[in-house]
Amino acid sequence: MIDPQYYGPWAVVAGGSEGVGASFADELSKIGINLVLIARKPGPLEETAAKARANGVEVRTLALDLLVPDALDRIRDVTDDLEVGLLIFNAGANSYGHEFVTGDLDGFRGVIELNVNKQLELSHHFGGLMKDRGHGGILLLGSLSGYIGSEQLGIYAASKAFGRIFAESLWLELAPHGVHVLELILGLTRTPAMVRAGLNFDLPGMKAAEPEDVAREGLEHLADGPIWITAGNQESAERQSGFPRNTLVKGAADAMRALLNRS
Repeated sequence: MIDPQYYGPWAVVAGGSEGVGASFADELSKIGINLVLIARKPGPLEETAAKARANGVEVRTLALDLLVPDALDRIRDVTDDLEVGLLIFNAGANSYGHEFVTGDLDGFRGVIELNVNKQLELSHHFGGLMKDRGHGGILLLGSLSGYIGSEQLGIYAASKAFGRIFAESLWLELAPHGVHVLELILGLTRTPAMVRAGLNFDLPGMKAAEPEDVAREGLEHLADGPIWITAGNQESAERQSGFPRNTLVKGAADAMRALLNRS
């Protein structure tokens, strides 16, 4: 597990109320790192905070939609008096999925705002502070979706591709200053959000990771950036990075239709 002296005494977890985010909170609290948990839903947020406090750490919560214009200012209101040694950006999600040309541009812009712009804002702010101190870590949550195009999820997939290249670049820039950057690439994970999206976890041969395993793996490999692909997904990432693109993209689309019970 990670060194709380190097990545503490406080961690900020954006998207820290359920699923993988809640598992990050649990793992970090067990090793004595205090937490600032940020999420939209107050109920799950407070439940996760209570569980972490039971492990003996301090926890601050902020019920916040990261899409509001003053999100960073509100985050700074609760963190400027803290030494934040770890940022986990787990908030990137597909908030709007639709065929592009018939979809709502504002909906697509919301996906980009969350997955790209807000990730940049928080990484810029906390990364600068970590650079000045000479230690810390930034863990960004990526997805296999960022390796291949996808119908009705194209903007989300493109934003995840952006995040991977951004993480690699940030890793290069901050490594000489003692700040570790890792994008943790997830495959199919059994989270509440995926259940709500209607994914069919009962397909024959379907293998879904558990949130606690994903969180533990990410923390264990925080110093092994810039990219760490979660267990069992390396072959898929390599395959989806190959050629010819038309065959790969069509094959991935067929698999996704089956997963979502689409004809």
